[in-house]
Amino acid sequence: MPTDLRTDITNALHAFTGGDLTANCSHLLDVLGYRSEKRYPLEPNTAQNFVATFATARPFNAEHALTDAWTEANVLFQLTDREVAQREQMDLALDDGGWNRGLYRSFLFLAVGLSGERYSRSALATITRAVNRLFDMPTPIFFRYGDKLTLAIILHRPGKRAASKDVLEKVTLIKDIDLRRPHAAHVRILEELALSSLRNAQSVGDFDELQSAWAKTLDISELNKRFYQELANWYYWAVETVTFPRGDSQEDEETRNAVAVIRLITRLIFVWFIKEKGLVPDALFDRQRVSQLLHDMGDDSDGYYKAILQNLFFATLNTEMNTPAQPRNRIFRSAAESGGYNRHYGVHNVYRYADLFRLDEAGALALFAEIPFLNGGLFECLDKEIVREGKRKMIPVDGFSERDDNPLHAPNVLFFGKEQSFDLNEVFGTHNKPYKVRSLRHLPPLQVHCRRKHAHRRGSSARPRTAGQSL
Repeated sequence: MPTDLRTDITNALHAFTGGDLTANCSHLLDVLGYRSEKRYPLEPNTAQNFVATFATARPFNAEHALTDAWTEANVLFQLTDREVAQREQMDLALDDGGWNRGLYRSFLFLAVGLSGERYSRSALATITRAVNRLFDMPTPIFFRYGDKLTLAIILHRPGKRAASKDVLEKVTLIKDIDLRRPHAAHVRILEELALSSLRNAQSVGDFDELQSAWAKTLDISELNKRFYQELANWYYWAVETVTFPRGDSQEDEETRNAVAVIRLITRLIFVWFIKEKGLVPDALFDRQRVSQLLHDMGDDSDGYYKAILQNLFFATLNTEMNTPAQPRNRIFRSAAESGGYNRHYGVHNVYRYADLFRLDEAGALALFAEIPFLNGGLFECLDKEIVREGKRKMIPVDGFSERDDNPLHAPNVLFFGKEQSFDLNEVFGTHNKPYKVRSLRHLPPLQVHCRRKHAHRRGSSARPRTAGQSL
């Protein structure tokens, strides 16, 4: 895919930090190749006026739509066969007929501003369904809240029993696009939805073909197939790149590292889910912000895994939070006393690697202070102490240690590095096939598809039955 389109998309997202929501959404769609003069300016662009204008002939559940949280509602434009078929959007002439509310074979793009900083997938999906029940055509919605943008896309299909009653299919969310620092995977998905990208991959000459292309591009099974394939590539790359302690295992280095990387992936996936619940700050996974926290973010440094992830796993999620009654549950390891030992020798739920932080110990502790304690074994450090011939000996497995002889190495390039070539032919049994590996930061987002028993028929009073949401 051309990198200039990615740059244009990134710049269009950055533009949302200032200016008008309608103009910014229209500009982003323009960058993606979608433009139309079939507009319906809503004045005033309030939730009340939106409801008064469009919710007159069909039932509308304002509670489900969370209209009390709407700060603005805008109709961007209607995209019909005529606009889709137009090869050169710049030459598109004005349409005398304006927008057509009864034209099923079209997209009607909306933009809604929301108060607050965070919205769940289910809340955004429910709003999308409530709004789409008002219109004959599928109605994608841009949601803006805080410094995030979500594009909600819901497709329609004719009912099998009554073609006049279309069925609302799953809601797909390109969720929580960071407008200041867009995630590379979000930019890639938007790039794949661009009209030029779709035309390069398949025939797109009218509304039906465009809706089919969108459905194929956003198909959850296909997106997840790509996610797991790229995660597999990352896994094999990581196994060849990391070094974990031997512990008391007799396994060879490759097997030992493979087990350690699987354990790392398991921990990270769990952390990612609780991060999506707002329980872990986004700053711990943002390269630019992490660069302000750590001294060395070079590709070969392993400061991120040690200072951020190990402290998150073992000293935070595996440790009770500080309270007024117990203010020293979460603390940094004390300095060594005489004989090279200290009272925290062998204690694996205290923070380590203070020298890797740009912050002082109090500032570093504050990064993790609001993250809850999880009472389970997933984040228990597997390093253990044994006594042999009367001497204490540490057997490292996770390698949560500041000792100079700690062999642990999990470089930053695995988490934040740029896309690069890596030979995976032996792994996959191929010959001279080029492979690309991406850091965890650049993997496509995993999708969750929450399906209930039946699809929802527009105009029905039943609750939504199908939802698909992006992580």
